[in-house]
Amino acid sequence: MEFKEKLRAYQTEIESAIEEYLPTAQTRPSHIHEAMLYSLRAGGKRLRPILVLAARELFGGEAIAMPAAISVESLHTYSLIHDDLPSIDDGDLRRGKPTCHKQFDEATAVLAGDALLTYAFQLLAKHYGDSPEICTKLVAELSDTAGSERLIGGQMEDILGEGAPLSEDTLNFIHLNKTSALIECCLVMGGIVGQADAGQIESLRAYGREIGIAFQIIDDILDATSDEATLGKNTGSDAEMEKTTYVKLHGLEKSRQLAAQRTGRAIELCSELPGDTSFLEGLASYLENRLN
Repeated sequence: MEFKEKLRAYQTEIESAIEEYLPTAQTRPSHIHEAMLYSLRAGGKRLRPILVLAARELFGGEAIAMPAAISVESLHTYSLIHDDLPSIDDGDLRRGKPTCHKQFDEATAVLAGDALLTYAFQLLAKHYGDSPEICTKLVAELSDTAGSERLIGGQMEDILGEGAPLSEDTLNFIHLNKTSALIECCLVMGGIVGQADAGQIESLRAYGREIGIAFQIIDDILDATSDEATLGKNTGSDAEMEKTTYVKLHGLEKSRQLAAQRTGRAIELCSELPGDTSFLEGLASYLENRLN
């Protein structure tokens, strides 16, 4: 199957699974479930759940990866809802639609994010409880990734850095944790479901780190050079908030070179993984080519 065809197939499976695994909009109290589904249904590339499914396919075993994939997408969507709140980035658009607090209200958006974060772990407990070793590893990986030293820690340092020049070390800390950590986590979770060995898990993690940083560098470039209609979200916010970005630190041309280097390294790491890695290789190139 060609890369783009397989990508679309994954996306279609994930869209259907969201409807299957999440409470319906009619579940009481309907208002909170409507808000949760509104943000989940907003679409996007579905990169993170796709990574769970693609990593799982490299290995044998019988456990299915879709509950873990929807768990990650639930947690990711929570982080976007909270990022967009007036007290943080104050975003009006997300994936081409009004953000959750614009569509509903701020209190509902806070609770919808909280509910999606919690539901991520409910999914893991419910669907992997009969496989205690897999379940424990999945919960440990996702909770470590989402906690105060990684995802939330990266968000905190990002907020603290607004309006002040940051060192490259601080910028890397922010993006290794705010962006790359969850991308790494998705690949590792797919490997856990497939019962990969320790060396394979580390190769998956390293691949995720490379595409995660490349993804963020490209996001920084697009924020500086693209428009809202193309991206489906607010642009120019980094400059408006005086954030240090890869573009601000290195300039556009050097940032493009850094993204290409990270992408090349990710593709090289695929040789350390079993099975057919052509999709992961293609995905790394596809993400870099968002610039074209």
